[in-house]
Amino acid sequence: MNRMRKQYDLRTGPIRRKWWIFLLPLMAAFCIGFVWPFIQGIYLSFCTFTTTSNAKLNGIMNNKAFFSNYIKAFNDPTFVRSFWYSALFAVVSLIIINVLAFTVAYFLTKELKGSNLFRTVFFMPNLIGGIVLGYIWSMIFDGILHMYGKTLVTEPVWGFWGLVVVVAWQQIGYMMIIYIAGLQAVPSDMLEAAKIDGASGWQTLWRVTIPNVMPSITICTFLSLTNGFKLFDQNLALTNGLPKPFVNGVPVGQTEMIALNIYNTFYVGNTASRGTAQAKAVLFFILVAGLGLIQLSTTRRREVQQ
Repeated sequence: MNRMRKQYDLRTGPIRRKWWIFLLPLMAAFCIGFVWPFIQGIYLSFCTFTTTSNAKLNGIMNNKAFFSNYIKAFNDPTFVRSFWYSALFAVVSLIIINVLAFTVAYFLTKELKGSNLFRTVFFMPNLIGGIVLGYIWSMIFDGILHMYGKTLVTEPVWGFWGLVVVVAWQQIGYMMIIYIAGLQAVPSDMLEAAKIDGASGWQTLWRVTIPNVMPSITICTFLSLTNGFKLFDQNLALTNGLPKPFVNGVPVGQTEMIALNIYNTFYVGNTASRGTAQAKAVLFFILVAGLGLIQLSTTRRREVQQ
């Protein structure tokens, strides 16, 4: 035993002593690709700028001027409306995606003929890019709605449900794979014990299967929630925030979500509003991160320790 341990130490010792050499490239990429842009983004949210090279910090001694970008963001009716629109969309899409994905996964783990083929078919939409997907579905929806004299960009209700359909169609297959992995990990002895005790299929599902699949539910709920708030590509391609009626002299997108609102503020609006757009981006990060952490802590309490 000691001899094997010495041989193991001879093989792994140099690696353990030089661990920092292997970690350094990863940490460098992480700092360059995430940490530095994140810090710079927070700094720019307190600046007035058109490009990052000419950013000027707002008045430090004057709190109102220093936080002027954040004040403008909160007072922007388009940003406030896009927040509530995104929140409604995230909740609706979360429920629809997870219910349908779990249902599909549940039946595909019942040893149905051709289940592998169905898994592939359901997963394939996730491989299509968001922009391409949005344009394809916009033609499909407009072709159908044209018969009734309507379009996605003139009817906010249809635009909302069009976004829900597109996102659900794309993400259900991905969530299905996660649920299938969770369902296959349910202990067979617990299922057999429930069957011996005379539990019905519905009782087994709610009392045995779902509690054991909670880790998968936690992951899928987190992904659905954050993806719902972060949606951009499909929103841009499908409706581009239209229609945009004027409210108090300001065009307010009826189907504009937070990410698209930040994009429009930064690129479409006046270059002087780029600091406001950056402040919106920081608030957006805090919102998504906070909701994600709350959701994770809530659902993890319900997980069953196996």
